[in-house]
Amino acid sequence: GINLNFIINEVENDKILPIDITLYQNYPNPFNPVTSISFYLPQAFFVKLKVINILGETVENLISEELSSGTHFRFFDGRNLASGVYLVVLETGKFRFSRKMLLLK
Repeated sequence: GINLNFIINEVENDKILPIDITLYQNYPNPFNPVTSISFYLPQAFFVKLKVINILGETVENLISEELSSGTHFRFFDGRNLASGVYLVVLETGKFRFSRKMLLLK
């Protein structure tokens, strides 16, 4: 079927770029203890990227700054955390996205 989450904006080097803000699934997932979190911005935004536990408590702030358009990534190190489900949360003004991450030790 058609993936309605992606609208073709432009084609460069055979890559289809989404025009919407996209928070990709972390890799690897499950992870122990480090994982890579990446996201795409169609334009510059002030971005907050954080990891929270299932109680909604922030366990680490990864980004709190203005970022240019394009794909960005950060590594998250969970070696000081217990095994379990965490959420990575991307906030850009009025938009908020999250994905589940599983830390297995």
